[in-house]
Amino acid sequence: MRYKNRHIIPLLLFSFAALVLYQSYWLNGLFRSSLDAKRSQVEMVLQKADYVEIMTRLRDINEDSDSETVSMDAGWADESNSANVKISVRSDSSVEDASPNSATLTMSTMGESNAKDALTAAEELSNYYQRGLHVGVDALADINIERLDSLVNVNLAEIGITVPHCLTVWYQDGRNVRLPTPGYVYSEKAEDYSMTYGMNDNEKYVLTLRPVAYIVLREMEGVILASLLLFLILSLSFWFLIHTMMRQKSIEEMKSDFTNNITHELKTPVAVAYAANDALLNHGASENPDKLREYLGISMDQLKKLEGMIEQILSMSMESRKSFELRKEHIELLPLITSLIEQHKLSAEKPCEFIVDVKPGLSVHADRFHITNIISNLIENAKKYSRESVTLHISGRIVDGKGVEISVQDNGIGIPHDKQKHVFDKFYRVPTGNIHEVDGYGLGLYYVKNMVEKHGGTISLNSELGKGSRFTIMIP
Repeated sequence: MRYKNRHIIPLLLFSFAALVLYQSYWLNGLFRSSLDAKRSQVEMVLQKADYVEIMTRLRDINEDSDSETVSMDAGWADESNSANVKISVRSDSSVEDASPNSATLTMSTMGESNAKDALTAAEELSNYYQRGLHVGVDALADINIERLDSLVNVNLAEIGITVPHCLTVWYQDGRNVRLPTPGYVYSEKAEDYSMTYGMNDNEKYVLTLRPVAYIVLREMEGVILASLLLFLILSLSFWFLIHTMMRQKSIEEMKSDFTNNITHELKTPVAVAYAANDALLNHGASENPDKLREYLGISMDQLKKLEGMIEQILSMSMESRKSFELRKEHIELLPLITSLIEQHKLSAEKPCEFIVDVKPGLSVHADRFHITNIISNLIENAKKYSRESVTLHISGRIVDGKGVEISVQDNGIGIPHDKQKHVFDKFYRVPTGNIHEVDGYGLGLYYVKNMVEKHGGTISLNSELGKGSRFTIMIP
């Protein structure tokens, strides 16, 4: 088990780290691609709005003239390919459906195109087509800036951008017109998107708005929240798995300690009883009445010790059965505690002083056998983990609305704070420093806690190292 855990846990941690890194890489890739797409959409907003504005002006011009079409030269020719562009726009073109591809474009191309630059040439051709169209229409009517701004606002809303922004129109002579939306405040972090609309690079539109990264992050809220939720679930799952494995490892170690300890505990009384019987059978001790009584007494004590160990182990086994049931009755505490004190005084190997603070008539509704074992275990525990002598204070009282409180307090060695949370664990034994003679196998307090909970009660511990411990039981 230890060999496996030494390899499995690092492998689990590596797997978790790999999943987190992959999720982060995927989110970053999604963010980058979404950001590039959003920026491309913003750039298309200017081109689309400009084209619709041109077509609207062109319709107005045609409505005011007698001609059916307006023709103009795009003003661009590729000397290497001898490509000339002639633009012919019908007066009945639909403005609502207008786009850079909706006008009729007639080209006569002389020469052979280079296939490798076909896409680049097509993009350049489209840009020059729109710029040439702009030059021709601008010669007949000025740009309608308010209409252009309105179109930009509509197109931005279509791609999910409703934040305040500013549209600036620059002219060839250096003049500019700014059209900020309500609430717009310039920021150094703002991004500029520009488009040249004329044959002169000074003639351009500049759209200024907050970084679209914030807008993309807002659109990705659902994906990010889902990823965070998945990360949280994975974290809890891996933590629970590793915690369970570490707990199993601890239980395995405690079981091993328990096996070694119980083997020693069982061998000792067997060896002592064996030696006493051997003396009676083979060394003539049975002929001396005093020796016979002494050796039989030794054998009896060791058998009682064995019986106590076996009874406690069987009690834990019985407690784990589904068919386990408590036989509750009203038990008067003072006679029960007095009887236990007398028994422990007789078996004590050190001076024990008992102080009892229980009023006559105080009773508890519990299983007699198990409540007796619970209090006896706490007394025995206090005796074990004490110095040359021990003073035990046993008290009982009624707590309104909660039940009967029973406490056992000693002046023993105490329990370190970091060990207190483990004292009720199965097979756990608190390290006792220089006190090597303490016997036990880590079932006493586990039994006490489980039996108290079977009664519907609670148990708590208050201990200070070097000053003693106080165990408090609450039985409803």
